[in-house]
Amino acid sequence: MPFVVEPKKVEDIRTAPFDPRFPNQNQTRNCYQNFLDFQRCSKVRGEKYDACQYFKNVYESLCPNSWIEKWNEQIAEGRFPGRI
Repeated sequence: MPFVVEPKKVEDIRTAPFDPRFPNQNQTRNCYQNFLDFQRCSKVRGEKYDACQYFKNVYESLCPNSWIEKWNEQIAEGRFPGRI
């Protein structure tokens, strides 16, 4: 039996909502800030907490995957430059 992938519904696809702290077209700072907010939130509340998941969804929507991988490696190695 072949592997069948069900297409996502349009309602299931979302992107980050408007954040008035980052009104410009360039969303790099928004990406980084939401990554930091997720790390801080998950450190205090745990990764499964709803508010933490919000930050994760936003940074995954805005940040390039290569950045996320690099930052996660830096955190694991203890050399991430941001304050968590």
